[in-house]
Amino acid sequence: MADIGSASGRRMWCSIPERLQLHGAMLALQFGYAGFHVVSRAALNMGISKLVFPVYRNIIALLLLLPFAYFLEKKERPAMTLNFTLQFFLLALVGITANQGFYLLGLDNTSPTFASAIQNSVPAITFLMAAILRIEQVRLNRKDGIAKVAGTIFCVAGASVITLYKGPTIYSPSPPLQSAAQPLMMSLPSLGDANGKSWTLGCIYLIGHCLSWSGWLVLQAPVLKKYPARLSVTSWTCFYGLIQFLIIAAIVERDAQAWIFHTGGEVFTILYAGVVASGIAFAVQIWCIDRGGPVFVAVYQPVQTLVVAIMASIALGEEFYLGGIIGAVLIIVGLYLVLWGKSEEKKFIAQEKAAIQSTPEHTNNRTPAHIKTSLTQPLLPPSTENV
Repeated sequence: MADIGSASGRRMWCSIPERLQLHGAMLALQFGYAGFHVVSRAALNMGISKLVFPVYRNIIALLLLLPFAYFLEKKERPAMTLNFTLQFFLLALVGITANQGFYLLGLDNTSPTFASAIQNSVPAITFLMAAILRIEQVRLNRKDGIAKVAGTIFCVAGASVITLYKGPTIYSPSPPLQSAAQPLMMSLPSLGDANGKSWTLGCIYLIGHCLSWSGWLVLQAPVLKKYPARLSVTSWTCFYGLIQFLIIAAIVERDAQAWIFHTGGEVFTILYAGVVASGIAFAVQIWCIDRGGPVFVAVYQPVQTLVVAIMASIALGEEFYLGGIIGAVLIIVGLYLVLWGKSEEKKFIAQEKAAIQSTPEHTNNRTPAHIKTSLTQPLLPPSTENV
């Protein structure tokens, strides 16, 4: 009966168009990451070491991913070579060590809402990196190219505003809300904004985090073409990231008590980070990169901002600042200019293909060998541009 139910579930999932699968997966991923912003800030406020936290996070993620990668990808996993080892080590350095390290340093000096807001620059940075590496085409003689460049400028401007201008408080949770929530938050001491920390330094760390994340998204795409085993790529990345963090923690973190759990709240934050924000999130993210491309994955980032703002206000009593709101608006406007440009570009490419296929020369070039190939391989996956 279990096999029947499982087969039925797979058929139902396969019957959903891939475009909807991708959008649904990315929407769920943003909610998971939104919770991670709040959970991570709670962990830092409880005193968890910024080096011990990612070590435990990646141990849990690796233990979760490794069995699936080993058993599900036995046939499609290429042999490990020195070249692949170096690529996975680089992916880990950029996507795990630098990405997570800069994030925790930035979050410790700012707040979950601001961390989420500045992450909205990831789509523009990803697009810029992809354009430099010729993964993304930019044509300034067309409106789609102009929109993508303008959107990138807006996103950079928004991130700059968030970094350089905090501004006055425009919203603060009322005392009754905080006092009513106090009994539920007894295990999370000193929750709230990062008072007494360097806001500008925190934003600089978060920009480093966004650059690392964007680089990770872009670098995964060419690796997947050569090593088409998504879970194995993610597992190797987590493994090398864990090794890197262990080396850094062994040198920097000398307090043995930092490696010991003291409360149930600490255990929960580490489990959430390892299972949801790493294990599940990495698997979903790399599948979406493989099927939709790095820019598609990055453009969903702004969904987090609204969700995090609501969560942080309720759970952490966090205030909203004018600079963050202005910066977030600029980034979101820029993001959707990039999205609109991508959409127009797809329409233009589709029109070009249709025009080419309708020409007599193209019709006459369809040889019997070509027709045979199409019939003998009817289940080849479509193009990965499913944005």
